[in-house]
Amino acid sequence: MRINNWKHVPWIVFVLLATIAACILYAGNFHPASLPSWLRLLPSLIQTPTEHHTVGGTPLGLWFGTISLAIFIFAVLLSLRKKIPLWRVGTVQRWLRAHIWLTILTIPLVILHSGFRLGGPMTTFLMVLYAIVMVSGFYGLFLQHIMPRLMKERLPAETVFEQIPHIRSQLAAAAEKMRDSFKPPPKKPDAGAPAASPAKTATVAGPVMASTKGELSTPAARAKSATGSPEIAAPVVAAADASAAKTAETAATVPSSIPNAAITPAAPKPETIGTPTARVQSDPPGAPVARSEIPPGDQPAPSPPVAPPAPPPPTPGPAPAAKPSAPAAAKPAAAAVPAKPAAKPAPPPDPASEAVLVEFIERQILPYLQARRGDRMRLNNPRFSDDTFRFVKLRVAEGYRSRVEEIQTWCDERRMLDVQVRLHHWLHGWLFVHGPFSFLLVMLTIWHACVTLFYY
Repeated sequence: MRINNWKHVPWIVFVLLATIAACILYAGNFHPASLPSWLRLLPSLIQTPTEHHTVGGTPLGLWFGTISLAIFIFAVLLSLRKKIPLWRVGTVQRWLRAHIWLTILTIPLVILHSGFRLGGPMTTFLMVLYAIVMVSGFYGLFLQHIMPRLMKERLPAETVFEQIPHIRSQLAAAAEKMRDSFKPPPKKPDAGAPAASPAKTATVAGPVMASTKGELSTPAARAKSATGSPEIAAPVVAAADASAAKTAETAATVPSSIPNAAITPAAPKPETIGTPTARVQSDPPGAPVARSEIPPGDQPAPSPPVAPPAPPPPTPGPAPAAKPSAPAAAKPAAAAVPAKPAAKPAPPPDPASEAVLVEFIERQILPYLQARRGDRMRLNNPRFSDDTFRFVKLRVAEGYRSRVEEIQTWCDERRMLDVQVRLHHWLHGWLFVHGPFSFLLVMLTIWHACVTLFYY
């Protein structure tokens, strides 16, 4: 959290006033001569003399220690507040501001509680733990100020930290796929194809079986007709000819539908008027009536149209005179349709360039993309990486330089991921010192308070 915010101003004022009040109480009780003449404490704020020779055992020293212990416990509860985001006891930002400034307030309280002395081994150990916790906290607060600027300068695009291992594996898989695309596919024998049997390859006619004479009555006999036996082939051919003749006869009776063929209509039948009124008007009764005299509404359906005969081929003659064309302004201008650019032809394969890329990927790219700590590899250096890829571009053909640039983008992305991991470790690594030592400090401070109250 950055402290250059107006929301921290009330906390700054509170810490300053509390520090000044604690110092005045300490000086008024233990060093009253150090106070100016115009500044005197109320009698209720001055403690009665005790037999304790240390400040920590006096009532005022115990108050300083109790307040410091309460602040320690509150500071430890911040981790619990972060794990319960829906806990309606102030926002996490308010807890963090209180955590920062109240722990800063413990610095004068702990010093006044100890009376500017380290004391015995236990109190000395507590003071060392307290110093480690406070120094690590100030280091983390300092990183919160400089880290956003560093990440903005060094990381053009930030990735979710939990997704970094997955992205690394994707980059390595892409490099492996490109390497395999340059290698020729292995030739595998077709294991599923059965071997040719010598019994099936023989086509020599065998002896005539009794069951195959005449008609094909058994499945085995029908199957042998495909192997070229002349005795069996004759009945099969005869049956096939009979079936083909029957099919042709059936097809002759059914008119075939030929597209765009001329349709020949059937002969028209004499039309008669079938209504009672028409039969009465006909003379003589029942005589057919001409088509023109049929009343409207009783006309029969029209006959199918007859395709017109094909026109005769034109005879050669003098060419007709060309008609004068209309003015250009009278004809609408056709919309200009932009022609699509022709597809760029694929470059011809170059075995030498592919061999160079395969060797480059296997020896340098894959070890770098698959490494756990990429910052220890030479390709992690931007200058070395640029020189390496420039040299590889000179060794391959023009059509393969786009592949080299694609590989270079993978390496650049891996370098950015390594930078983000390093900054993330700087930003959160201090918590591995600050957190455990804080819990240890709280536990030992509680033990110190219990021993002081019950045994001294």
